[in-house]
Amino acid sequence: MGQAKIYYDSDADLGVLSNKKIVFLGFGNQGSAQAQNLRDSGIPNDQILIANRVDSYAETAKAKGFHVEHDFATAAEVADVLFILIPDQVQPRVFNEQFSPKLKSNATIVVASGYNVFFNLLKFQPGQDVVMVAPRMIGSSVRSLHEKGRGFPCFVSVEQNGTGKGLDAALALSCAIGATKQGAIASSVREETMMDLMAEQALWPNIIMMFREAFNVLKDAGCSDEALCYEMWMSKEPAEIFERAADDGFVAQLKHHSTVSQYGQLSGSLKLEGGAMREHFKDILYNQILSGKFCEAFSQIEDDLDKEGDTNPLNELYKRSEEMELVKAEKRVRARLAGLL
Repeated sequence: MGQAKIYYDSDADLGVLSNKKIVFLGFGNQGSAQAQNLRDSGIPNDQILIANRVDSYAETAKAKGFHVEHDFATAAEVADVLFILIPDQVQPRVFNEQFSPKLKSNATIVVASGYNVFFNLLKFQPGQDVVMVAPRMIGSSVRSLHEKGRGFPCFVSVEQNGTGKGLDAALALSCAIGATKQGAIASSVREETMMDLMAEQALWPNIIMMFREAFNVLKDAGCSDEALCYEMWMSKEPAEIFERAADDGFVAQLKHHSTVSQYGQLSGSLKLEGGAMREHFKDILYNQILSGKFCEAFSQIEDDLDKEGDTNPLNELYKRSEEMELVKAEKRVRARLAGLL
């Protein structure tokens, strides 16, 4: 694909949002941050409506001075712009059943995750604009960086250009939440979904596995629980390494390490051929993600994710993970050092 286009404040016209009723479906971490940023950017509070069920999030929205609507059909009818900021697994049910039938035929629909759009799980009308404005940071950082006058990384795309003005709306909304200050990167729901699921289903599972096996080998060699937990993650050294990588460069950050560490990491990584791992990653990307196999399997268990106990598949996975020696050791260490952590 080459270099992506990057959009800045000068590319956006906030006037596009004049007199538009902007509805946020959900007021969790992203909903709260983006709604507040939007208001801080000059969008009148009366133009913003929070659609949320009766819960603590709705009360928080009211406490922050926002108008809240609990009836989703009512919120849908007035929306010129709709941000969908509820969890991926509940979006199809809530949007398709309660919002889609009532939305204006020329409404702009904004997603922060490409998953449901890429896999065609949401029902849109032909004349609607469907855009992605996807901050690459957690909601608290989206908010705090905006308050400091700084931007944050964000992906932006137009997935359905029903009105012919989808890009104008996407850039205006990106600017209003603070994303174009640092630069909003042109992307697509395909690209965002591929990268997101690849990290979740290939990269991080392998990292967890490598930590698990390294822990087991060192434990068998006589290392203590305390030393291992702190050396490998509880000292927060890995977090500092990734922060340095973001600031200085993925490899360049090694210069902050000792000479022994630099030599060991560089020589060791360059010895690893990587072909088998590359094939493993390709298999996951093409045969599990892009094929729709994972999406189909996940859709079959979505309702079970709301259940309690072992009938919830996620709870069952957590239960199995607790059998890892790494997890058992960490619990022992945290119990022993409870007053110090």
